[in-house]
Amino acid sequence: MTVIVVTGTGTEIGKTIVTAALAAVATAAGRSVAVLKPAQTGLAPGEAGDADDAVRLSGAVTGTELARFPEPLAPGTAARRAGMAPVPPAEIADAARKLTEEHDLVLVEGAGGLLVRYDEDGGTLADAARLLGAPVLVVAPAGLGTLNSTALTAEALRARGIEQLGVVVGSWPAEPDLAARCNLADLPDAAGAPLLGALPEGAGTLAPEAFRTAAAGWLAPALGGSWDAAEFAAAAGTDTGV
Repeated sequence: MTVIVVTGTGTEIGKTIVTAALAAVATAAGRSVAVLKPAQTGLAPGEAGDADDAVRLSGAVTGTELARFPEPLAPGTAARRAGMAPVPPAEIADAARKLTEEHDLVLVEGAGGLLVRYDEDGGTLADAARLLGAPVLVVAPAGLGTLNSTALTAEALRARGIEQLGVVVGSWPAEPDLAARCNLADLPDAAGAPLLGALPEGAGTLAPEAFRTAAAGWLAPALGGSWDAAEFAAAAGTDTGV
């Protein structure tokens, strides 16, 4: 795979940190990695954005933003309110293709969920993934409510003929409750795709060197790591059958 699109079932659930972990594992394997954030919202010029954070943690060679809008809103709304040009899916796809010319792997991190609007025509990250023919990795929260939002995201991907690589839990709590533990078994069924990792709560606060050392243990072999779903479930204290 030369392009992976990283989306989530919502916002503030760990997409950037998962993207950083993917980049760290690939970089450690000797691949050149670019992180593309099509639209960064809610930050002023000069503030570190999601692509900057992913590069800092992972050591990836390139971080790119296509646009930055000051209000913390959906990209299409934020662009309209700022009187700025939006970022349509075709522009996202073109930028990703250009990055593949000089990088082995391009990670495209979306804003919010899969169907958040990027422009006035209703273009979404799903449209960009379809144009690229790229698979999508879904980041989901651990706790109650995640099964429904994961199933809806998966259904939207299938309806558009887009490959779903699997699901990664963006922030696994230090003391998981019953819902979180049960979701280890139920998330693959909800998604119709495998569970491919779980990042510990607070992973993004680690020093870059520690983050890079640990990243492979958070992701399954399909993503270049060593994480094992059955072993993780056993350690979590739940017999999930995965």
